[in-house]
Amino acid sequence: MIHLILGAMILGIVVGSVIYSGADPKTAIDIAGYFELISTLFLRLIKMIIAPLVFSTLVVGIAHMGESSSIGRIFLKTMGWFFGASLVSLVLGLVMVNLLQPGLDLNMPLPDTGAATGLKTSSMSLKNFVEHLVPKSIVEAMAANEILQIVVFSVFFGIATASLGEKGRILTQGIDGAAHAMLVVTGYVMNFAPLAVFAAVAAIVAKQGLAVLIIFAKFMGGFYLSMASLWVVLIAAASLILGLRVLRLITLIREPILLAFSTASSEAAYPKTLENLERFGVPNRIASFVLPMGYSFNLDGSMIYCTFATMFIAQAYNIDLGIGTQITMLLVLMLTSKGIAGVPRASLVVIAATLNQFNIPEAGLLLIMGIDHFLDMGRSATNVIGNSLATAIVAKWEGNLGPERAAAADGAIMDEQPGPLPQAEG
Repeated sequence: MIHLILGAMILGIVVGSVIYSGADPKTAIDIAGYFELISTLFLRLIKMIIAPLVFSTLVVGIAHMGESSSIGRIFLKTMGWFFGASLVSLVLGLVMVNLLQPGLDLNMPLPDTGAATGLKTSSMSLKNFVEHLVPKSIVEAMAANEILQIVVFSVFFGIATASLGEKGRILTQGIDGAAHAMLVVTGYVMNFAPLAVFAAVAAIVAKQGLAVLIIFAKFMGGFYLSMASLWVVLIAAASLILGLRVLRLITLIREPILLAFSTASSEAAYPKTLENLERFGVPNRIASFVLPMGYSFNLDGSMIYCTFATMFIAQAYNIDLGIGTQITMLLVLMLTSKGIAGVPRASLVVIAATLNQFNIPEAGLLLIMGIDHFLDMGRSATNVIGNSLATAIVAKWEGNLGPERAAAADGAIMDEQPGPLPQAEG
């Protein structure tokens, strides 16, 4: 599959370039619309399975944990790694943008400072984050694919199921069967991945061409170099805990990394990432708990982008920010970035809110919005790497990281032998 996806990416670049150079702009956009229809359909298929997959695997995993103290312990270890990785990502982005200075002496006409970006920054508040945390309705949360809200409900439901004794065991077995069915459905959906990758790449190249990459080569090159540095740092830190097995983990998640990169969607890689983590030896009860949380609290690619892009815009406007201001900005981003779950174009929204707070013209965001898709590809791939490493590390800390398992025929390798469920008191 990985070779098919790579081939589809290359073919998409070629076809998109031919369309961009051989058709007038309006015709190229119209043709790109048909390609986008294919990639949109694939992403909708992925979104279709995310909610039931997260719910079923997480409930079964928590029911297998049994004791609520285990859940609390895993939660604290998970959040500890998440905040540490986020801090490293933000700091590295700040260091790299100051070293490379991609916005310095930018010879481009800057947009009018009164120009609107169309992004709603009002959602970036503690009040809205707390209100967003707990679902008003689990049906509504599933319909909107609000992963964080689904996680909150699933934790309560899983603990309740574990407390029901034999009745809970019967219910867990039914939900476990549903989880396996969803993994089989995932296998069906993933068969369309190469076609979706081809369509997504062809569409974006047909609309914008590859020339836009040359214009912003310094910025994009600096950002991708920064992300590569982050990969090295995260993998090196993980190797201190996982040893040389970390290299095998990276090998196993190549396909979801490539899928996230080519579709610019880390959601598209979720099912395959979960499957390969379990194949690596992470118990389902840990993988199904840590991984969905990572989609809300451990977006390492988005974190490094926030500091890098914000400082790039400041440099483009020749706005000098002192080290104290930059540290303050880093701390602000550390907090606001944890509330971006469910916010459309989340990274851009966070950056827009940050620009406002530090008197940097928000219109500067228009400089990078045209190439944001190409940047989002790298962010999505980085998020997959960060969440995969975090999940394996938490399993290792719990002493539950097992040997690598063989891939099952249907890809559903989440079978575990649970211990006896605790009996409800009274």
